[in-house]
Amino acid sequence: MRLLACATLLAVLRPTPLSAQEQTTPCCRTLGEVRTNIDRIDDQILRLMAERSRYVAQAGRFKTSAATVRDEARIRQILTRIRAKATLAGVSPDVAAATFRAMVEGFTAEEARDKRP
Repeated sequence: MRLLACATLLAVLRPTPLSAQEQTTPCCRTLGEVRTNIDRIDDQILRLMAERSRYVAQAGRFKTSAATVRDEARIRQILTRIRAKATLAGVSPDVAAATFRAMVEGFTAEEARDKRP
């Protein structure tokens, strides 16, 4: 019963339909339980960021200088793709784009620093 109430509440609060995963995600009983789950997800995101970082480092092999690191067309492509997929994933396109923009900017700055003589 608690699951149904939680799914119904989420459906009212969110403009996009709930996915099958969200419909089976149990509601937390305490704020501590919510935070524990957020921390678990944050740990997964960090592992994926580390993997992404390793690919960014590989991309750096193909760039000759700090000036060649930033690729505006590629950044637009990433953000357009993320915005298009965000709604389907149940995330605000604005939040997804802002998050990815910050991540791309951080990795780009790090890659440019690594290319400096």
